[in-house]
Amino acid sequence: MKHLIVANWKMNPSTLEEAKDIFNQVKETGAVICPPFVYLSALGANGAQDCFYEDKGAFTGETSFLMLKNLGVEYVILGHSERRKYQKETDAIIGKKIKASLAADLKVILCVDRISQIKNALKKIENWKLKIGNLVIAYEPLFAIGTGKACPPERAEKMRVAIKKVLGESVLVLYGGSVNSQNAKDYVAKASFDGLLVGGASLKPKEFIDIVKIAC
Repeated sequence: MKHLIVANWKMNPSTLEEAKDIFNQVKETGAVICPPFVYLSALGANGAQDCFYEDKGAFTGETSFLMLKNLGVEYVILGHSERRKYQKETDAIIGKKIKASLAADLKVILCVDRISQIKNALKKIENWKLKIGNLVIAYEPLFAIGTGKACPPERAEKMRVAIKKVLGESVLVLYGGSVNSQNAKDYVAKASFDGLLVGGASLKPKEFIDIVKIAC
């Protein structure tokens, strides 16, 4: 696959039957599919939407990075704006999750709205540069999350350039935020992103398949 395409299903769909139906239609695309935790095992998906920073213990409701590894998960989304907002996750908490995930050889997709979130999340991880191949940054401007108002490609490109300047050209930078089949090409062709993090559109198999075809 020329570009890295990631599907973030968020807290959808409501039933396993629906999840299987969507997954079976898109699994051959080569994209990273991140369903809710409860469907990971049944689907054999390769991505997760979050994880905790401890490997086990009295942490009710949490899912550890070791559990994800045991299920064959390769990628984990961390720092999504919705978790920052609703679960009150701070850069410090996200940093601990990144450290634990990288140590477990999971590939981290760190979602950010600004450069300071990257610096704050990584500042206490001494060896993160040694794991740069397992670190992916997803630029998701807050105003574009779940609103249908995608970021203008020219504006998004400036952020991509800034991220590469901080972390180096080798790091993959994705665009996320109201991605659809109409604007996908603008981000990978015009704005030169290394891929896309797709939210709502990833729950529509035909639309998602179109996005993958356009981007790759």
